[in-house]
Amino acid sequence: MMDEQALVAAARRGDTEAFNKLILMHQTLLYNVAYRMLHDQDAAADATQEAFISAFRGIQNFRGGSFKAWLLRIVMNACYDQLRVAQRRPTSSLDDLQVESDHSAMWADGNESPEEYALRQDLGRAIQAGLDTLPSDQRATVILSDIQGLSYEEIAQVTGVSLGTVKSRLSRGRARLRDYLQREQELLPKRYRLSK
Repeated sequence: MMDEQALVAAARRGDTEAFNKLILMHQTLLYNVAYRMLHDQDAAADATQEAFISAFRGIQNFRGGSFKAWLLRIVMNACYDQLRVAQRRPTSSLDDLQVESDHSAMWADGNESPEEYALRQDLGRAIQAGLDTLPSDQRATVILSDIQGLSYEEIAQVTGVSLGTVKSRLSRGRARLRDYLQREQELLPKRYRLSK
């Protein structure tokens, strides 16, 4: 199997099979980031697909460095576009009334009891609700750092801002998320609540 740099070089020469291999390498990461930003499976799938199409059309513009960061920047821009459209034309979906299934069922632990599973789902919903309250730039930074594990430098590449701005957004985002979770403790499973 070719390494990522060789696949990128081949894709830049027009090899669609190489580009497809790159997509397979990164599709889960990009979808998960889009889902956390948009909190909607269909919108996340659309943003991810948009990002892949944009990447395919713009692969000649890739100038080296981290291909993953380049792809993440494209998917983040697609998410920001969707958030801007949603702000201009807010809608309510009937699908929102349904209980949403866990988008990451592939991470299910077969050794987990039903109670542990339910507690993990409750915690995930509380964290997502807190993330949804953050401004989009802070939400993106917290997701990229604390959920996806990117370094400050990678986040700076993805978001196109300075290292200091990344650190500032991360600090503010974490503080707002912490404050939200402290205010909304009833959303958290009991073992995660602060004792009074």
